[in-house]
Amino acid sequence: MKIKLAKIKEKMGHLLGHAILMFIALIAIVPLIWALSTSIQPSHAVFGQGIGLIPTEFRFENYLDILNAAPFGTYLINTIIVVTFTVIMQLLVIIPAAYAFAKLEFFGRDVLFFIFIAQMLLPLQAIVVPNYDVMRVLGLINTRTAMVLPFIASGYGTFLIRQQFKQIPESLIESARIDGAGHFTILKHVMIPLSKPIITAFSLISIVIHWNDYFWPLIITETPSVRTLAIGLGMFVQQESGADWTLLMAGTMFIVMPLLIFFIFNQRIFIESLMIKSGMKE
Repeated sequence: MKIKLAKIKEKMGHLLGHAILMFIALIAIVPLIWALSTSIQPSHAVFGQGIGLIPTEFRFENYLDILNAAPFGTYLINTIIVVTFTVIMQLLVIIPAAYAFAKLEFFGRDVLFFIFIAQMLLPLQAIVVPNYDVMRVLGLINTRTAMVLPFIASGYGTFLIRQQFKQIPESLIESARIDGAGHFTILKHVMIPLSKPIITAFSLISIVIHWNDYFWPLIITETPSVRTLAIGLGMFVQQESGADWTLLMAGTMFIVMPLLIFFIFNQRIFIESLMIKSGMKE
């Protein structure tokens, strides 16, 4: 009898937990559904009969109208280019740096590592003036390159990957050295394959952050030809005082949907990256 009661309580606990999670998920997804619904309705139907999630009338031309009202196609291409190169450059910099800080012995290593990750303590707003001056001296103001360069040496990414590298047994590295492997061979064939989940997790986090980045692109760009989606939408709202909500939501979908589609088709990789296995032993 006690066993049955325990099982019933366990099932009730699971049901309650799932109900709470479903409620939270519903709260999170309702604004997205409303934005999508608004983006495909005519203006007069949006607030005509209250706020509804199911469209009563459809107007898919809103997406063509927003493309004519602002160069969202250009903004989308710029965003993809900036995010792609930012993540690639970050990985090219922080993976070797993490290996050096985790597995190599050299004078001042710990001090240099502390300085390297100290940037985690500084908000971007605190160093925006020095960054802007550097870009100005390099002649990179109003370029996509200027949106990438300040972020390639990620202190957070270096710290994250270094901690993973430190867990990899030294015996594996020594075996590779005995076989004649150098540092880059060890990095390529030992360290990176054993650290793919954490590298993937950082890459996904970086993609989301830089896809939605607003502050730095706003400071460093001057013309629509190099602006990203977040800046483009902000500029559209400012230009259109009392803007048509249908066009505004259509523009919002240009920001949300590519990222959402990316995660839908890569959800397995995303879940696996969160289930990071650690605790490797000699």
